[in-house]
Amino acid sequence: MSFENKVVLITGGTSGIGRETAIQFARQGAKVAFAGRRQEEGDAVVREIESQGGAGIFVQTDVTQESQVQRLVDETVQKFGRLDIAFNNA
Repeated sequence: MSFENKVVLITGGTSGIGRETAIQFARQGAKVAFAGRRQEEGDAVVREIESQGGAGIFVQTDVTQESQVQRLVDETVQKFGRLDIAFNNA
């Protein structure tokens, strides 16, 4: 399956499985939006994705708060125009 130009949203993307999933999707050509609670770690993942030629955004999100999850989806669609895949890791 090709992920070229797919838009992927990942929760829990600042460390562990979520972080590696975000990086791997980006390496395979996906545009990645990911959520986490720690801004510094999120910024580091974005830098790593971009250093490899990928596209990624981090949205600081507490997934227990519905309004923050809605903002995550809204910012993803605003930036990339759509949402194709959701990877719920948090």
